[in-house]
Amino acid sequence: MKLFNIGFVSIGVIDLLDILLVTFVFYQVYRMMRGTRATQMFAGLLVLLVAGSLAYLMGMSGVSWLIQSVGAVWAVAFVILFQPELRRALTRIGELGFMRTFFKTGSEKVISEVTQAAMELSRRRFGGLIVFQRTTGIRGVVETGVPLQAEVSWDLLVSIFFPRSPLHDGAVIISEGTIVAARCILPLASDRRIESTLGTRHRAAVGITEEIDAIALVVSEETGSISLVKAGKFVGRELDEDTLRSELIRLLYPRSLVDFRRDSFKLVRKSTQPAVDGSGETA
Repeated sequence: MKLFNIGFVSIGVIDLLDILLVTFVFYQVYRMMRGTRATQMFAGLLVLLVAGSLAYLMGMSGVSWLIQSVGAVWAVAFVILFQPELRRALTRIGELGFMRTFFKTGSEKVISEVTQAAMELSRRRFGGLIVFQRTTGIRGVVETGVPLQAEVSWDLLVSIFFPRSPLHDGAVIISEGTIVAARCILPLASDRRIESTLGTRHRAAVGITEEIDAIALVVSEETGSISLVKAGKFVGRELDEDTLRSELIRLLYPRSLVDFRRDSFKLVRKSTQPAVDGSGETA
């Protein structure tokens, strides 16, 4: 179906959808690479791509041949140059709700490691503050700390918050299943309604979750209590291990494979329990 003409070129519905999809893909690629060292390299490749298209349209056979000659190695070069960004993009795709329903992702391991670390910090009375990024960018906060880009593990988290560790002050930032930075400085909440007994970590947890879409986990150094903060409000106080794990699943991965497995296990266990009639005897 033709919509309109631009010169001698006819634009139809399919053409318009094609343009919109290509624009969306380039915009998403730009969002992933914005602020990284790959931005300039991507811009260079984009210039070559545009130059090749213009040369083809203008009938410049020499330039077109030159660009097409190196086109065979562009795919390999793209993978090599943008390996971290491609890995991050594939991780994001794998973390989509419908993907997590069918495939196992790293969400289970992250939750397990963080829960174990929180219980160990509570047992040792080590203060801790962990911030989980959700949808809003947190690059400004990450830049205030020490970059790590480390795999989430309970022993690493406990080591970071060890009182004599140079990284124990501030917050640990976890994004896309990775510890991206430690010793990050967070904004403090100025709300006077916050209990006076709460310390700096709790106020920082409230402050950061008021500004961005994130979940903050706080371990009190004085009492060892574990709390969760969302949108500037405490959604859990003095949490035990099972409650902490289930709350992290609910807040971070609401439609994850963990929920699917847990519900399936409950159904199987219920179906295997013997039925009891009114007299108290097993049917």
